[in-house]
Amino acid sequence: MSGMTLTSKLIKRLENWILADNWLENQVAKHSLIGDSIFFDTEQFPWSKELEKNWQVIRSELEQVLPFVNELPNFQEISERQYKIANDDRWKTYFFYAFGYKSQKNCERCPQTAKLIEKIPGLKVAFFSILAPGKHIPEHRGKHKGLIRYHLGLMAPEPKAACRIRVADQIAYWEEGKSLIFDDTFLHEVWNDTEGYRAILFLDIARPLRFPWSLINWLVNRFITASSIVKQAKINHELWEKKFYPQ
Repeated sequence: MSGMTLTSKLIKRLENWILADNWLENQVAKHSLIGDSIFFDTEQFPWSKELEKNWQVIRSELEQVLPFVNELPNFQEISERQYKIANDDRWKTYFFYAFGYKSQKNCERCPQTAKLIEKIPGLKVAFFSILAPGKHIPEHRGKHKGLIRYHLGLMAPEPKAACRIRVADQIAYWEEGKSLIFDDTFLHEVWNDTEGYRAILFLDIARPLRFPWSLINWLVNRFITASSIVKQAKINHELWEKKFYPQ
């Protein structure tokens, strides 16, 4: 058996373990340094204050991207597993980072945003998430409790009640310049029932854990980086870049 085949099998086995075994989720919850909440306070993530302080800088760079919104990739065109929750052209993405992959050209177009997110400890994923008017993301859940989901509101259309997220049994609303931080392994659902675009800075961050679970989480995230899912997403994004940024 070749080394590559063995590595692929190990990665697949770990993927199945993460997806199917509640034991891992329970251990992460037990050893979490921030508790096992649905939503988290910004005080638990001091770096979030810096993003809030600079939200208008980030939004100004987003506004340079928005004229090309129809050319941006749909989420499922980058991450094919998202077809279960996104099968139209109303969830656009503009990626900066994803599990070790850096979109150099996107970062160059939004240099201040890139500079701010590069400072964040444990950053795994970062992109502008843009929902078109009328977009509904059906109920779903994340696969790995070792990650924490972060949203910075950049464009929050009115009426407020019509643009919302439900996580477990709690409803939250985006506000421009404000953070939403939550555990995406709880079932969640999103509605943009307005006539405007909802846009956020979307991050996945490694959950702070006690040792040795911090090390185990680091290893799990390294395996995710090496997974076929992430590798294919990288290929898909590079293909989009070649079309969007002609040589």
